[in-house]
Amino acid sequence: MKPRPSFPAKLSGSGVKPKLGLGSSAPQSLSVSPSKNTAALRTPPVSKGLGLDSSAFRDQMVAKLAAQGVQDALVLKAMGRVERHLFVESALAGQAYEDTSLPIGFEQTISKPNVVARMIELLRQGAHGKLGRILEIGTGCGYQAAVLSHVATEVYSIERLRGLHEKAKKNLLPFRLPNVHLIFGDGMLGFPKGAPYAGIISAAGGENVPQAWLDQLATGGRLVAPTVTTSGQQALVVIHKTSQGFDRQVLEAVHFVPLKSGIA
Repeated sequence: MKPRPSFPAKLSGSGVKPKLGLGSSAPQSLSVSPSKNTAALRTPPVSKGLGLDSSAFRDQMVAKLAAQGVQDALVLKAMGRVERHLFVESALAGQAYEDTSLPIGFEQTISKPNVVARMIELLRQGAHGKLGRILEIGTGCGYQAAVLSHVATEVYSIERLRGLHEKAKKNLLPFRLPNVHLIFGDGMLGFPKGAPYAGIISAAGGENVPQAWLDQLATGGRLVAPTVTTSGQQALVVIHKTSQGFDRQVLEAVHFVPLKSGIA
């Protein structure tokens, strides 16, 4: 019988190795090989003329998040490090640091900064230092994966819409995040090759939490996802996996896109 994984779950040196290739179900690492031009890649591109590359905008956003109740210092620091305006269309960049969701195409949205910070804080509750390996369901434009890269040792992010998967790759590549791996596939199935996970976070909500996610969660790990409650509305649900079973907590009402199976 295999021993239970320790928490946080971490990849060993002989674990899953990211592979490159468009359309592959294998994770794609977003690191960039050294070359003469790597100096230009050390910082992500900025939206010239908008002034949004200034850290002052992110500092203001972080201050608002703290005032709204986000207390995890590592989460606040991560939110302050990732340039949200680089993940939205240039026409909407001026709204990037407001506490609002924004369209990213394909009938999807980038979540409010408060929602992103809140869910990651719930995922990290009780953790000391960085989490281990994380699974994100719904890569979207890649923003949350970038934030997660600063609070976890490894991030596996799966997206079912090929167009968004490609957009996330394009958005994230300049950041050179070797611990972020993108997968094009059915998020309802999770990603068993990378399991067990110290945490699983979903950006889409269904009637129930898929059994595959529960199976792939490490003992001691936490799962945060929007789920439809008995009232018919979505609410944030936190599931803590223990050696005795699952502890489930239903929190505030939220509104996310519906969880769907298959790829498109």
